[in-house]
Amino acid sequence: MDESSKEGKGRHDLLLQEIEAIDDYWGPTFRAIFDTDECDAFAEKLESRIRSHDRDIEKLCSAHHQGFIESIRDLLELKGLANRIHGEVQTIDSDICHSVTQLKLKGQELADARRIERNMKTTIEMLQSCLPVLRAYIKLQQQMKEKRYYPALKTLEQLEHIHLPSISHYRFSEHMKKSLAKVRESIKEASMIDLKDFLESIRKYSPKIGEVAMRHTAEQLNIDTSANSSVIKRLISPTMSGEFDYEAQSESEYSVEEDLSAQDLVDFSPVYRCLHIHTVLDAKETYENYYRKQRKKQARLALQPPTNMHETIEGYRQYFHGIVGFFVVEDHVMNTASTLVNRSYLDDVWNIAVSKIASSVRTHSSYCTDPALMLKIKNLVMLFSSTLRTYGYSVSQLVELLQEIRDHYNEVLMQRWVHVFRDIFDEDNYHPIQVSADYQRVIESFPYRDSNLEAAPFPKRFPFSSLVPKVYRQIRNYIQACLQFSQDLNLADQEIDDTLRRYTNLLLTRTLSGCLSTLIRKPSLSLLQLIQISINTNYLEESNGWLEEFIAQLTGASRELSHIARLQGRAVFRDVRDDAEQQIYEALKRKMDEFMELANYDWQLNEPSGHASSFLMDLIAFLQSTFQAFTNLKEHVAQNACLTACRHIAEILMDLLLSDDVKSISMGALQQVNLDVIQCEQFAASEPVPGFEDGTLLSSFLDLRQLLDLLLSWDWSAYFHDYGQETSKYLRVSPQRAITVLEKLREADKRTVFSVLKKSERDKKKLMETVLRQLRQLLQSSA
Repeated sequence: MDESSKEGKGRHDLLLQEIEAIDDYWGPTFRAIFDTDECDAFAEKLESRIRSHDRDIEKLCSAHHQGFIESIRDLLELKGLANRIHGEVQTIDSDICHSVTQLKLKGQELADARRIERNMKTTIEMLQSCLPVLRAYIKLQQQMKEKRYYPALKTLEQLEHIHLPSISHYRFSEHMKKSLAKVRESIKEASMIDLKDFLESIRKYSPKIGEVAMRHTAEQLNIDTSANSSVIKRLISPTMSGEFDYEAQSESEYSVEEDLSAQDLVDFSPVYRCLHIHTVLDAKETYENYYRKQRKKQARLALQPPTNMHETIEGYRQYFHGIVGFFVVEDHVMNTASTLVNRSYLDDVWNIAVSKIASSVRTHSSYCTDPALMLKIKNLVMLFSSTLRTYGYSVSQLVELLQEIRDHYNEVLMQRWVHVFRDIFDEDNYHPIQVSADYQRVIESFPYRDSNLEAAPFPKRFPFSSLVPKVYRQIRNYIQACLQFSQDLNLADQEIDDTLRRYTNLLLTRTLSGCLSTLIRKPSLSLLQLIQISINTNYLEESNGWLEEFIAQLTGASRELSHIARLQGRAVFRDVRDDAEQQIYEALKRKMDEFMELANYDWQLNEPSGHASSFLMDLIAFLQSTFQAFTNLKEHVAQNACLTACRHIAEILMDLLLSDDVKSISMGALQQVNLDVIQCEQFAASEPVPGFEDGTLLSSFLDLRQLLDLLLSWDWSAYFHDYGQETSKYLRVSPQRAITVLEKLREADKRTVFSVLKKSERDKKKLMETVLRQLRQLLQSSA
């Protein structure tokens, strides 16, 4: 056998061993067989191995056949015996099952009885442990029904912290816990309802609380709350008497009531109860926020001024009472429940409130035009400030508000005094006061002293009209009215003094000055009335010092320290007097114009009348009588008036000569004008008003005099020779004026029919033409 055959045989044996050794997975073995392409050979080898094993099995069976038969026989015998035993076992089992069933029933009955007994015992024990909880819960329900929320809250705490933890393993405890949460909310809601009722009641009683608090403050500070409403009315009465009849009002601003405090008027227990309830319920912060929010809303309502508050003092009083009541209540809550309301919170509310208060009072008081009402407002604001200051609130803004109200009060007073002064001016007759028996009364009204007047017999005649003492008295009344507001403001005497002087200066520089300026510009005033007004201003100017003494007496301040705010009456009356003097000059001119309008010159007059014109004589007579009324005026006024009159006459006469309406002037008319100028010069030389230097009044007619002298003397050679020199006789005659009058004289000559027939007239005409030509050349060269 070759080597390949041996290897194939060995490999087949190996594969057969694998098949015999492996029972379930022959895949790899069969794959190895088929991969060698020796399937037939292996099948033969396998068939040979099967035959070999069959022979072994037959040998083994032949060897053990007899023993197998004996074993079968034994098994059959054993089968019969097993059947008999099985029957006996079934019988026994049936008996046992019946006995066990009976025992089981008895045992179940016993177990049920013992379980019931045990459950009953446990139930009794559990019920005993639950009874305190149930009793507490029933107690809680009863307290809630009776609205005893604070005890109910304590019971609730006991249930939650003591009783319920001991029965937490029972399901009904969960339901109870849920119901307790609802009870807690019910208590919270009920306490909030009480708080809301309290807030509504406190809103109602706050004005009454504020009224009582302000009345107590007035009593403690000894503040007179009665109103003297008639003071201002008396002060503006333009009488000459210095007496004031102060009417005392018996009615108090506050009604008489029991001496009750805030806690007496209002029950604060809902606030404390609600605070404690929310503290226990761990909602203290929520409660504090709610309380402060609601009180701030009420503060905003209290800070809203009533409609038309400015019309009566009751509106202001109601407004202040509500605000004071609010802060008094908050102060009481702060002192009794500091955690609910603290000083920081109150200061914040007050800082917001005081600005709104100041704004509201400032706005409404600005509408007020009644000084008496403004005095009441001032007193009420002071009492309001004093009341809140006692509770620790800063009232500096209210002090500043009083300063603003005082300024407005002064403006209102000045408006009133405008009508007072106008009434005085309208009632005055602008004649010097003449008294027969009331001399002392006038002196008491106006401290004027004149030894000559005192020595003079009755009837005595003062230099001023009744306007002077009345105006002086009303200025004093105005000062007293201003002092009415400055009193009780805790101001130093010097500060009050300076304030009165400042307001008096305003009255003098604005009100009185304006009224006097309006007065002196009235077209209905006559010249004599203007003169009397000017005289009056002299004595009103003298009263400036008396007014300063009067203010110093009222305030008690030293006059040496009052130099900062000196009265400006002297300057005011001086300016008014200057204005009045100008009006006197203008009135004098207007009156003179009325006389000069009567001038009816015949510019073609052949021969003058030989005397001055009648209208001019009337004018001079008027001026002479008028200047006699200037005796009580200061010297310079009369002098200026006289000088103005002379210059005005000269201007009018010059304008008549140079007027374009006058086309021609005869030599006779020129001579008549010369006669009128001579009359005026005589009037000027007579010194109608003393104090002029020589030639001062005559210089007013110098232009007119030189022009007339030149035209009447026909001294043209001297005029042309000395023209432009300081020593010229006709220095004030301008070429233009000379040309104008010469042309009018030439025009008059042309109207004379027979003038051309006379040689002298022809020569005069030629000379006139020559003079005109030279004047025109002189005019051109001068230009």
